[in-house]
Amino acid sequence: MKYTHDHEWLRVEADGTVTIGITHHAQDALGDLVFVELPAIGKHFAKEEAACVIESVKAAGDVKMPIAGTILAVNETLADTPEKVNEDAEGEGWFIRVQPDNLADTDGLLDEAAYKALLD
Repeated sequence: MKYTHDHEWLRVEADGTVTIGITHHAQDALGDLVFVELPAIGKHFAKEEAACVIESVKAAGDVKMPIAGTILAVNETLADTPEKVNEDAEGEGWFIRVQPDNLADTDGLLDEAAYKALLD
């Protein structure tokens, strides 16, 4: 997995697609999620563009694209059960799956050790 300074994670899948969500640290800081707005399948986003909106009991915010790409799938279960993110942020609480414009763009993101150092 790779991470951003804004606490998003991404995982490159075997087929070259990328799954994106927020980190455990981010969901912990936000508190209980109460709403998730996911983008339309087929929509293209630039790197750093807000792709999802999340609201918690503490705050509202955006999930930004760590890389440019086109939405292939969204985690539709989050519409009815946004708490899935709190339960398993880096697993079943994923937000979107994208076809990256350039998979090499993931090289500039933080690895696990660098992300842990950022948190310390």
